[in-house]
Amino acid sequence: MRMPNDVFVVVADGRKMLFFRNEGDAAYPQLELERKRKQENPPNREQKTDEAGRSFSSAGARRSKMQETDFHQLEEDRFAAETADLLYKRAHANDFEKLIIVAPPRTLGELRKNYHQSVSERIIGEIDKDLTGHTIEDIEKIIKAADQKAAD
Repeated sequence: MRMPNDVFVVVADGRKMLFFRNEGDAAYPQLELERKRKQENPPNREQKTDEAGRSFSSAGARRSKMQETDFHQLEEDRFAAETADLLYKRAHANDFEKLIIVAPPRTLGELRKNYHQSVSERIIGEIDKDLTGHTIEDIEKIIKAADQKAAD
């Protein structure tokens, strides 16, 4: 994927977001970290208080366990919505003209649900990978390689 100069790159998952700006050009990208935010989100077993309840059917002796709420996933989805809100605020302030989003598929879906039109219009590419734990050099290479795969 081509990363023109001054493109805004967001690398996110359900717990961490990294905002970069390309200070290089499309041939030689040089991502500079502008903002980093990490949210603590313990596993679901540490957030829930009880087991799921049971539902009793009035017609017969059937019993079923109700589906448990996954508090960990709810927090990840909320964090993705907050990321989309931050992107809206920055787009509204004309902080960027072009945007590339890198996130795992589930997070990317949550982001898409919450994009404002002013953010959607500025997106020039999306990559469905979790790169929050990678080095900046690896992120640059993977985004650039996505351009090569698209061309093939």
